[in-house]
Amino acid sequence: MRALTSLQQKFRRLVFLEHRPESGEVFLKQRRVFTVPSKAGWMFIVLLLVLFIASTNYNLNLGFALTFVLGGCACVNALMGFRNLAYLHLSAGTAAAVFAGEEARFTLHLINRRKHYRYALHVGFTEKGHSEQSVDIAPHSRSTVQLSYPTVRRGWLPIPRVRIQTWFPLGLLRAWSTWMPDTQALVFPQPEPFSPPLPIIGAASKNGHGMAGDEDFSGVRVYQAGDALKHLAWKHIARVDLDAGGSLITKQFSGGSASDILLDFSGLSTSLDLELRLSRMTSWVLEADASGLAYAFRLGATEYPAAIGESHRMDCLSALALFEK
Repeated sequence: MRALTSLQQKFRRLVFLEHRPESGEVFLKQRRVFTVPSKAGWMFIVLLLVLFIASTNYNLNLGFALTFVLGGCACVNALMGFRNLAYLHLSAGTAAAVFAGEEARFTLHLINRRKHYRYALHVGFTEKGHSEQSVDIAPHSRSTVQLSYPTVRRGWLPIPRVRIQTWFPLGLLRAWSTWMPDTQALVFPQPEPFSPPLPIIGAASKNGHGMAGDEDFSGVRVYQAGDALKHLAWKHIARVDLDAGGSLITKQFSGGSASDILLDFSGLSTSLDLELRLSRMTSWVLEADASGLAYAFRLGATEYPAAIGESHRMDCLSALALFEK
């Protein structure tokens, strides 16, 4: 089976020019556009053969004329179908980062630098089960297509091979070509749906937000060594499965010294699955960012000081997406 698959890949690279991903703008020259009869085209060929044999047996001049007229239409169809796709310029845009489980959206640009219209171009992935988009392109213009692809795991997701095909004008022939742009989307870990409260450290912060006092109740957080037992949130702890790696929870009171948030991957229990720990860190990053809280980040050799903002959030999420144990 492996030998057969390898042979098929070599055949496709040799005949269909399916090599490594292509960067920059790609030009569909004649060598890259292929035409084959469609189902309707094969039926049309059978019809022409029947007409030709019947005209020969019965010496029907009008039959010969009809056969040759229909054959001429087929030749014109082949020329126009090839011309509808050939000499098209292709380029790929950047793909926005998404979370695992969402659909990555790849932007593709189809550029027509010729003087004729291009009709009914169907753009989609070569993999089965994915829908295609149909576009028309006016002379000296471009059309933008966005293709969606489901994501399963974190990390870089290369775009699958793209197929562009057309049955224009009569549907008797299918002209097609394939293209693999050199583009990829970054997939962040999926956030944990019900993550524990944000971890708080006791060091004083610069923003002066009180988080660790003992005057007014302001919320709960993960238990830290040295917390008073009287401040444990027993109602919350009762809903936590400690055997599965859950943590004790401490009540927070406002009016004390200010504290920063430290998101430290090494502080999570190693009994938890790696992807679950990364999902929990992702959820904490999103929660702290949405609350406008300064947070420090530590993941292996990657460490960022406490900060806020989109740039800091993207750096942390990117580190989580590309983390390798």
